[in-house]
Amino acid sequence: MKTLRTEVAVIGAGTAGMTAYRAATTGGKKTLLIESHVYGTTCARVGCMPSKLLIAAAEAAHALQAAPAFGVHAGEVRIDGKAVMARVRSERDRFVGFVVDSVNGYPAEDKIHGHARFLSPTQLQIDEHTLIEAERFVIATGSTPIVPDEWRAAGPRVITSDEVFYWDELPESIAVAGTGVIGLELGQALARLGVRVTVFGRGGSVAQLSDPEVLDVARRAMADELDVRFKTRVVHVAQQGDGLDVTSEDASGQRRTEHFSYLLSAIGRRPNVHKLGLENTGLERDHQGIPLYDKQTMQCGSSAIFIAGDADNERPQLPEAADQGRIAGDNAARYPAVQAGLRRTPLTIAFTEPQIATLGASYEELCASYAGRFAVGKVSFENQGRSRVMLQNKGMLRVYAEHATGRFLGAEMIGPRAEHIGHLLSWACQAGLTVSAMLDMPFYHPVVEEGVRTALRDLAHQLANAPAHDCACVDCTPGP
Repeated sequence: MKTLRTEVAVIGAGTAGMTAYRAATTGGKKTLLIESHVYGTTCARVGCMPSKLLIAAAEAAHALQAAPAFGVHAGEVRIDGKAVMARVRSERDRFVGFVVDSVNGYPAEDKIHGHARFLSPTQLQIDEHTLIEAERFVIATGSTPIVPDEWRAAGPRVITSDEVFYWDELPESIAVAGTGVIGLELGQALARLGVRVTVFGRGGSVAQLSDPEVLDVARRAMADELDVRFKTRVVHVAQQGDGLDVTSEDASGQRRTEHFSYLLSAIGRRPNVHKLGLENTGLERDHQGIPLYDKQTMQCGSSAIFIAGDADNERPQLPEAADQGRIAGDNAARYPAVQAGLRRTPLTIAFTEPQIATLGASYEELCASYAGRFAVGKVSFENQGRSRVMLQNKGMLRVYAEHATGRFLGAEMIGPRAEHIGHLLSWACQAGLTVSAMLDMPFYHPVVEEGVRTALRDLAHQLANAPAHDCACVDCTPGP
C-alpha cells in the first residue's frame, strides 16, 4: 500500500467536491480529489438535466393535446418512446461529457479512484491500495436514493430515478412512491408521454410546500391531471410476470393491489456518510450520522474537516452544493483562519405544471420563529389576466413580510412561470427589500408578474391593518 501526503483531501467529485477542489487549489494548497464512482455529477448524469429533457418532451406532447382549446387542431398525436429516450440519453451524455472534460483537465496526480475511509482525523485509506495523510479534508460524498429493503427484494423492476434515464423505451405503466419534487416531476412527465402513472403519497405533502393554502391548491392542481393518491402508502410489492403487483393502503385502511411495469421509489435520498469511518474522526454527529457543522463556514466542529453538498443533508440542490463546496474548499485552504462564506437566500423549484417555487423563509419556518410577527398576502392565478390568456390559470402565490419593518421574508407558490417569479422574489428577499420598495418596481402589462403585484398589494394592506396580536399561522396558537 502506497502513502501519499497532501494538504487538502476532497472526498467526492460531484458538484460540491469539484468546486471544493478548485477553491482549495486556488487557495494555494496541494489538493487530492478522491472519487469511488464514475465522474459526472448527479445533476448531469441522473438528476436535474436528464429530468428536464424528459419534461421538455412531455411539454411538447402536452402542447399538442392542449392545442384544441385554442382552436388549433394538429391531428393524431404519436409519441415515439424510443425516440424520446434516445434524445434524453444523448443530450444527457453530452452534459456529462462537459463535466468529465473538466475533471480530465485536472492534473492526473491530483486524482485518486476508490472508496475513502477515515482511519483517524488525519488519515484516509483508499480501498486497499493507498493511504492518504492530509492536514484538512472536505467531505462531499453526495447522497443515494432510498429504497426500502422489502421493496428491493421484489427485483429489478423496483427502481430509482437514476435508472429512468437509462431506459431505451417508455414503459406501459409505473407506480411512483413519493409526492416530492422527483416523484411529481417524473410522474407527470411520464403520464404526459402516454405512460399509465399512479403516484402514492404517505401524507398530504406536495414537493417542498408547507403553506396550507398553497398546499390545498397544489393538491387539486396535481389531482386534476394525475392519478395522485394522498394519504396512501405502498405496503407490499411482489414480482408478477413481467412487472410488479403493488399493494397500497389508504387512510381508511382499505387495500388495493394493482399491476405496474415498474415501481419508482422517490421517497427521499440518504446522505453518503455511513461508510466513511467517521467514528474514527472524533467528530460529534447527529442522529443520521452527519457531522455537526457550521452552516456559514461548513466546518465540522472545530476540526480541520469540512462538509458540503448533499452529504450534509441541508439543501440538496446543485446551486447549494456549489456554494457549500466553494466555502468548504476556501476554508480548508485557509484553516485555521476560517471565515463565513456567502449563503444565498433559499430557492427551490419543482418543474411540474403548474410549477412550484419556494424561497426565503417558508411558512412552516415562520410559524416556528416569527409567530405573530409576520403578515401574509396572496393571489390566485385562476383569474389573473396573462395566465388566462395562456390557459395556465391554476395556482396560488402567498408572500410573507415582517410586521415591524415591512421587510419581505419569503414566499410559496404554485403557478405559471414560477421558476422566473421565484428568482425575482428571492433576489428581493436577499436584497432585504421592503414590500413598499418592491411595489415601487416596474410591472409591465400583460404579464404573469402582475399577479406578484396583486399579492404584494394584499400583503401591504395586511401590514397596514394588522390587529395588535395578529398571528398569521393557523396552527401555532395554544389549543383549548
